[in-house]
Amino acid sequence: MLSIILSGHGGFASGLEKAMNQILGEQPQIIAIDFPESSTTALLTRQFEEALAQLDESDGVIFLTDLLGGTPFRVASTLAMQKPGREVLTGINLQLLLEMALERDGLSSKAFREMALECGHRGLTSLVDEMARQRTAEAVEEGI
Repeated sequence: MLSIILSGHGGFASGLEKAMNQILGEQPQIIAIDFPESSTTALLTRQFEEALAQLDESDGVIFLTDLLGGTPFRVASTLAMQKPGREVLTGINLQLLLEMALERDGLSSKAFREMALECGHRGLTSLVDEMARQRTAEAVEEGI
């Protein structure tokens, strides 16, 4: 099973983890690491390294971060480039985390990345677009 490290600014990671646990129950091989304003890049790096030491990396590790170019993303990227089987995804949200936490068993880190990107694109939508899809689906079912 792929291991996951969640990270982001403020309480983003622990908030996602708490919401995930509320919906799915506690999930194995997932560690959340917040990056509060009082933290430093060096401290975050140590926290990531400690998390990696706790996780089973045999199937790979996925870093899920909040912002492209942010400190959690940069630290994760540096660590990901040190070992094959590590991937970094950024711009994550709760829907992506929930779907991918359930789908990760048996996936390679590359397959996880590809599936997560599809999930993320599919998950970003609007009420208007969803209503239009619903009308289109109903019209097809009615044979129009």
